[in-house]
This record gives sequence, structure tokens and C-alpha cells, in this order.
Amino acid sequence: QAIQAINGYSSMSAEEFTNIIFQKIDVNNDGELTLEEFMNGVESDDYLMELITQSFDLSNVLKVIQNG
Repeated sequence: QAIQAINGYSSMSAEEFTNIIFQKIDVNNDGELTLEEFMNGVESDDYLMELITQSFDLSNVLKVIQNG
């Protein structure tokens, strides 16, 4: 649901974006991301941090997560 809340990044599909995230930050390779894995992974990867800060309207993402 959070991936569907991405705004303004049209050169990459949600599936492609999700695959990049999982390849880079699914530390235990279980096919799931905990909030801790996500936060640690994004904070430690300059490319992902830039991508997310430029591509997300974080208020929309937080609404989706909180209401999910």
C-alpha cells in the first residue's frame, strides 16, 4: 500500500522500486521488511535516501500506513 502512495517518480514502476528496496535492505532475505530494516537500510544507502526524499510525499505514505 505504501508503494502505491509514491508520487512524482514516473521513470520507475512500483514493482521496480520495490525490487530495488528488497535487494538493498532485506537484510535477512525473508521477503519481508520490518520498519527497522527499512529505516536502517534507507539511512545507510545514499541512493535510496535521495530517491525517497525526492519521490515520496511522506504525508501520503504515513496516511496509508496508519490507515492500513
